[in-house]
Amino acid sequence: MDINLTVAENVKRLREQKKLTLDAAAAVTGVSRSMLAQIEKGDVNPTISVLWKIANGYKVSFTSLVDQPREQPTIVRGGDVHPIEEDGGRYLNYPTFTFDEKKSFETYRIQIHGGGFLEAQSHLPGSEEYVTVFSGQAEIGVGEERYALETGDSLRFPADQPHSYRNPGEEDVWLSMLIWYTK
Repeated sequence: MDINLTVAENVKRLREQKKLTLDAAAAVTGVSRSMLAQIEKGDVNPTISVLWKIANGYKVSFTSLVDQPREQPTIVRGGDVHPIEEDGGRYLNYPTFTFDEKKSFETYRIQIHGGGFLEAQSHLPGSEEYVTVFSGQAEIGVGEERYALETGDSLRFPADQPHSYRNPGEEDVWLSMLIWYTK
């Protein structure tokens, strides 16, 4: 992320958290109102001295102005996610946290009904999948190898090759899948 945008977001967020107007912020920091407004818009590249004035005036650490803020918790309700169906509806993929360039991964909840199957194509070079079975039994094929997993088992494998998922039993299989993409 662009450091000016990070600083802009942090300076504005901290000022608003402290319930300061731009005029009040200028008074406590010694930085002019117009300079603070330009910093908050990301229009200027503030000097270290200016950032220290803001940090001291807001009574926060210097790094709180330059670090990317942590994200707020995100809840994804099960009923809000609609599955992508394969194999006549016997393989259901519920996208949970979709790909985000900042994170380099995506997660899914998978339900495979008895006898359900999916033959997956190779993902991008260097990508990996992390799978955990929460109930039932699954057979995962990676290349020519087959791995039998039961409740509580996990498997990590290179996903830049063909792979498959099968429910060899009658009861539903529930698993979580994380796909990680190398940068």
